[in-house]
Amino acid sequence: MLALTKNRITRRFALPVIFLLLCAPATVESHLKMSFWLARIRAAFDLSYGQKLFLLATVPLIVAVTLITLVVTIQSRQLAEREIAALEAELIEAKKEELKNYLSIARTAVVNTYGRAAPDDEAAKLAVTQELSAMLYGQDGYFFVFEYDGTNIVAPRQTYLIGKNWTGLKDINGIPITDEIIRIARTGGGYHTFEWPKPSTGANGQMIVYVNGLQDWRWAMGTGIFIDDVVQSVAAARADVEQRINRTSLYIVGIATIAVLGVFISGLILNIRERRLADTKLKALTQRIFDTQEEERGRVARELHDGISQMLVGVRYALELSKRRLGMDNAKAGDSLDKGIASLGGAIQEVRRISRDLRPGVLDDLGLGPALQALTDEYTNRTGIHVDFETVVFRNRLDQEARIALYRIAQEALTNIERHSGATSVSVSLKGNRKGAVLNIADNGTGMVWPGAARGRAQGIGMRNMQERVEQLGGTLRVLSTSQGTTIVAQVPLTHMLKPEETRKKTA
Repeated sequence: MLALTKNRITRRFALPVIFLLLCAPATVESHLKMSFWLARIRAAFDLSYGQKLFLLATVPLIVAVTLITLVVTIQSRQLAEREIAALEAELIEAKKEELKNYLSIARTAVVNTYGRAAPDDEAAKLAVTQELSAMLYGQDGYFFVFEYDGTNIVAPRQTYLIGKNWTGLKDINGIPITDEIIRIARTGGGYHTFEWPKPSTGANGQMIVYVNGLQDWRWAMGTGIFIDDVVQSVAAARADVEQRINRTSLYIVGIATIAVLGVFISGLILNIRERRLADTKLKALTQRIFDTQEEERGRVARELHDGISQMLVGVRYALELSKRRLGMDNAKAGDSLDKGIASLGGAIQEVRRISRDLRPGVLDDLGLGPALQALTDEYTNRTGIHVDFETVVFRNRLDQEARIALYRIAQEALTNIERHSGATSVSVSLKGNRKGAVLNIADNGTGMVWPGAARGRAQGIGMRNMQERVEQLGGTLRVLSTSQGTTIVAQVPLTHMLKPEETRKKTA
């Protein structure tokens, strides 16, 4: 996924650069610039294995924390808005009930005068206006009266309204005031909200009025109250909620930062530890390679010295003896030549044997089965240990890596049997099953310890080489050992079996 993302980003940034450069004159300098920028873009997104691993660990965490933060923030804001809206509605409802009580008190105060007066009783109307003008409360509270034609007749705190017709009056937001108040009074009473200047300061503020109608006199009587305290309370609650949301987001970001740092530090520690372990294993592997090389060189050197060298010395002595006898016309010169020729033939056979041990040609030409057959026959002739070999016809179906690995395992196992087991007979079988090719080597020797470290001693180089060869192929190596003998089972998976057409191409 990281490689796909990197390719997309590279294409996204590289294509505009290529387009701009291709639009320029086709000169050597433009091509050099294009190559330079492409190299810079590739280098910018060429991540190491550790960086890819860190991104794989941290990017999902950062994305998850970001999504959680967004969800928590959105849900918190929605919940807060619902609570604030409920608080605002509750406070405004309390204000409305307060206004209703104020107007009820005013109607109670003038009900006797209004109830006994006729519709055109000017004295009664004057008495009512005087009584309402005297009823003040709070800093900005008062009662107002508008005639249905829009003329104001009572406004004790804003006397400039009295005696004027205010039909069509609107607030700074375009909300109708006088016409709406008169409409509400005509329909039986109700509430209205608009912007209105405060009598105490002259500054505009949001006001709620409750209006009722005196229908006999065609009056709209009401009172109003400013809800600045409600607006301030709501604003304070909203600011407090916002502050808490921001604080929660900071906590989440802080926890995510600590988690990312923890992942980074843990990855760094693991990386350092794994590198040290890898360095240790690499040093051990390098040392084992050196040991194996020295052991192989020593074996070849011993075989050359003890076998071929001795034979060639014998050939030299036979030829020198023949030369002297020929010089003396000795009849035995032919015998010396025959002995030298026989010794030279033995040396040639020894060279062939060493060459076969290093890399048998039959393994590449005929396959694993014939190569193992030749190995077991030579092993029996050389050591006197009887080897019973059984195989199926693979028809060279194993690939080269599998053939070499199984051959070397058989070679190493037979060498260990010769040196350490004291066995008198060995059985070798090479067969196939549903899981792949299986090489089975069993002897009747004294047994061994597997793995070697089970009893506190180091595992042999030969056994480690056998195990590593099988593991390189993705197979398995099992060693079953008792006091009656040892069985080694090496299995190579089906992935190393060639298809029939591939086999024909290799043997053609």
